[in-house]
Amino acid sequence: MKILFDLLPVILFVAAYQLYDIYVATLTLMAAIPLQLAWMKWTDKPIEKMHWITLALVLVFGGLTLSFRDPLFIMWKTTVINLLLAAAVLGSEWWMKHSFMQRMLHKIAPFSPAICTRLSYAWAIFFILLGILNLYVAHYFSEAVWVNFKLFGLMGLSLVFTLGQGIYLARHMPPKPV
Repeated sequence: MKILFDLLPVILFVAAYQLYDIYVATLTLMAAIPLQLAWMKWTDKPIEKMHWITLALVLVFGGLTLSFRDPLFIMWKTTVINLLLAAAVLGSEWWMKHSFMQRMLHKIAPFSPAICTRLSYAWAIFFILLGILNLYVAHYFSEAVWVNFKLFGLMGLSLVFTLGQGIYLARHMPPKPV
């Protein structure tokens, strides 16, 4: 249910695009995210840093899209978010005592540092490739194709990649103590 709630602004964006155009969709997205965060605050759900970063980027890139009447700005937002995620994963790997991946995986099992490092690099590369792929679709395909790619393509690729990570982790699961 959390995934659906997190995807709600994107779903509303796609629906507004199908009914109207990219500018109404952008405005819908710019309104949906603050409302989503307000709902989270009101219901005492945790608001993560990424929510605030996404809000800021949507407001900036959405504002540029509406001001200049150029949809490429809102299309670039997805790439910027993916590159920021890659930078955060790599930064935590290189400069923090315990990387994001180590802290996350430690909740599941005590995976070796080498496994955590491999996963960190895999996620960073994945985020970079998603960012590049988003730009490719935005620049070489129609706006309608990009809108559908944003919801279905990126979500599908993320799901497949996450399942692959799960299979990798299952193969390297430490033995349970007796």
